[in-house]
Amino acid sequence: MNRMILVIPAILLSVTALAIDTGKAFDDPELQARYEKIIDEVRCLKCQNQTIKDSNALLADDLRREIRRMIAEGKTDAEVFDFLVTRYGEFALYRPRMSGKTLVLWIAPIILIAAGALVAMRVVRGRMSLPIEIDDDAEERAG
Repeated sequence: MNRMILVIPAILLSVTALAIDTGKAFDDPELQARYEKIIDEVRCLKCQNQTIKDSNALLADDLRREIRRMIAEGKTDAEVFDFLVTRYGEFALYRPRMSGKTLVLWIAPIILIAAGALVAMRVVRGRMSLPIEIDDDAEERAG
């Protein structure tokens, strides 16, 4: 019975490990490096917090296969990313491209940090301009 408790989790873990495509996609190291770079930058649309490189979802497997096919056909990285964006939207990319639609994503952090710095400066300046109140009772007790 104790062995079964150890064997069942081991079997379940080994099945999920085999589900991810870990084999080499290309014999050419340059093509393999491109493939690895691309699948590391594409979001799994089902898992949403994993790349398709790390996901064992069927959709991620289909996307890896499609990217392999496109690279084998001689498509550039930009063409692969364009295909993914056309089909699934900018959400498919972990690093969305600079465009009118994603401008807010790129500018909002800068605006929020600047606004926070301005608020902090005003608070500090306001506090520095306040008079220091001296407690007369405490001075009399001390003296």
